[in-house]
Amino acid sequence: MKEAISFNGTSEVRSEHRFDIASLTQWMTENVSGFRGPVTVEQFRGGQSNPTYKVNTPDKAYVIRRKPPGDLLRGAHAVEREARVLQALEGVDFPVPHMHGICMEDAVIGTWFYVMDFVQGRVLWDATFPDVTRDERPRYFYSINETLAKLHSIDYRSVGLTDFGRPGNYFERQIARWSKQYTGDVEAGRDPHFEKLMEWLPAHIPAGDETTIVHGDFRVDNMIFHPTEPRVLAVLDWELSTLGHPLADFAYNVMMYRMPPLIIAGLEGANLRELNIPSEDEYVAVYCAHTGRDGIENLNFYVAFNMFRLAAIFHGIKARWKRGSAASPHAKELVAALPFVAQRAWEQSQGALS
Repeated sequence: MKEAISFNGTSEVRSEHRFDIASLTQWMTENVSGFRGPVTVEQFRGGQSNPTYKVNTPDKAYVIRRKPPGDLLRGAHAVEREARVLQALEGVDFPVPHMHGICMEDAVIGTWFYVMDFVQGRVLWDATFPDVTRDERPRYFYSINETLAKLHSIDYRSVGLTDFGRPGNYFERQIARWSKQYTGDVEAGRDPHFEKLMEWLPAHIPAGDETTIVHGDFRVDNMIFHPTEPRVLAVLDWELSTLGHPLADFAYNVMMYRMPPLIIAGLEGANLRELNIPSEDEYVAVYCAHTGRDGIENLNFYVAFNMFRLAAIFHGIKARWKRGSAASPHAKELVAALPFVAQRAWEQSQGALS
């Protein structure tokens, strides 16, 4: 199996994502408290959808997330939603970067963007935590688990996110949304497993409904860990966040146990006992303990749904790549993974995977 692509670090800003640095500097001078130029700008290698930049100044570093240039699908790349949830969660001491401001004028750097703090720490792209001692590894997994459980325990009404999404019928709406996107992205082609899932998933949605804030992309490489401690300092990349079913969000995180290190940081094939990594059953039990659950029925469905959604995201990347607006230079590799992810989603739905 091909190893995970490295998205770590920064590089020179890619030609298609360059902008007027003087204009950005002027905006930050007027809108970011304590800001002082001059600035230099680098682009993070990660970020498949919204280009992300590190802005260095003599005093500190900032991060900018912006909509990509070019024609965009309606409702996609909503940086204003990311900024809103960051502000809301910071107010209840959830680990997110401090948000300085949002610009909703294309004239400044070409598209809308927001500015947040650069959090100094570690981003880990390998779910086996190879640079962590064997004794410490479980503590990192439990920190991730506890952080997600904390997110799901926040009352979205109390933090001003009542209208951040529509409560109820999360799976129906999400399956319809990603099916519609797949159908609309005709230039990306068709996939037989994905098309079967579009029929199978709506007919097998488990009974019961819950609504919490969901991150939508909660995985090890979307968080920053303390430089030396097994502690999450900041959760990143809130583009897919909304109001939704917490078990969908948790199952996306659990998906690491059922995927190889292909594109996401997967654990399939790793010797968990030798590495001293909690098993999937242990990981699920810890989340249940944090959230007061007596186990999770239908976990296979929730994981299959998330693999379906991941395949849809890759299909969208393929469409943007075809249109020339994909944010990452690794888009071609992600596109190549689409058939595998769609097939794995179908196998999961049919109970072929444990």
